[in-house]
Amino acid sequence: MQKSNKRLINHITDFLEYCEVEKGLAPLTIKNYDRFLNSFRKWLTDSDLSEIKPHDLTSKIVWDYRLWLSKRFDAIKTKYLEKSTQSYYLIALRSLLSYFAERDIISIPSDKIKLPKAAKERLVKFLSLEQISALFQATDIKTIIGLRDRAVLEILFSTGLRVAELTNLNISDLPKNKPDGCELSIRGKGSHIRTIYISKRAYEWISRYLDARRDKEKPLFINYRGKNDDLGGRRLTIRSVERAVKKYSTQIGLPVVVTPHVLRHSYATDLLLQGVDLRIIQEFLGHRNIATTQIYTHVTNKELRDIHKKFHGGNLLKD
Repeated sequence: MQKSNKRLINHITDFLEYCEVEKGLAPLTIKNYDRFLNSFRKWLTDSDLSEIKPHDLTSKIVWDYRLWLSKRFDAIKTKYLEKSTQSYYLIALRSLLSYFAERDIISIPSDKIKLPKAAKERLVKFLSLEQISALFQATDIKTIIGLRDRAVLEILFSTGLRVAELTNLNISDLPKNKPDGCELSIRGKGSHIRTIYISKRAYEWISRYLDARRDKEKPLFINYRGKNDDLGGRRLTIRSVERAVKKYSTQIGLPVVVTPHVLRHSYATDLLLQGVDLRIIQEFLGHRNIATTQIYTHVTNKELRDIHKKFHGGNLLKD
């Protein structure tokens, strides 16, 4: 192990290159590391610590950074950083320290950085089939925008796609003349390839939307506002999908704030309630870790209680 004469903040670029070249991390992961570590870099500068070397980093400095994160106000979301979000910043810093250890550069061990405990168990929001149906019917299919939005909602619920995966689809990705539905391979989170399955119903709505289009744009879903731009043409954005889903859910008065991810939760929950094995649902959703998929087991607790109450003989015994 040796001391480095380079400032700690100057090692961040080396670390990001290491993540790309040697660890082969996905571009989005590297981008997130860059964003989180840039926050640490700025905090060091504002705290007159920009000149410290890796071996100058102490547990006290890390603690002060954690305090700063806990008091940081997110102006966009108009609230303080959630503990889960604070963890992302600390995980990035911990990864930087692991890089120092790999390069035999003296610094504090990465395990000295403890992540904040979650305040409460994560709750999964999902819609019933009746609510899903009402959401679909809220679209005005007499207009091209309403027809597009109906196709968007149908495919989100049919496939469990992440919204970014949806907006990245092109018309050429979709097999033609598949009246019974189809399957296609997509590149999902972390650049992992998986197969998604579009139901007959969803395929019909996508076909109706494409038949109504009179453009030559490549994206499967496009916007109808403003002018084309060099950064993406008319491809529908993630934010536009989020706004549309929220608009329809508000319009019909759903009791929960609906996002595209709520439709993904609804897709997974529906499969689970139909008896599909959790491992299969993991494959459908593209989760790399089964622990991520296990959040849906909590959703069915009420269903399990109802079944237990109805069928377990002990509940039928008389005194």
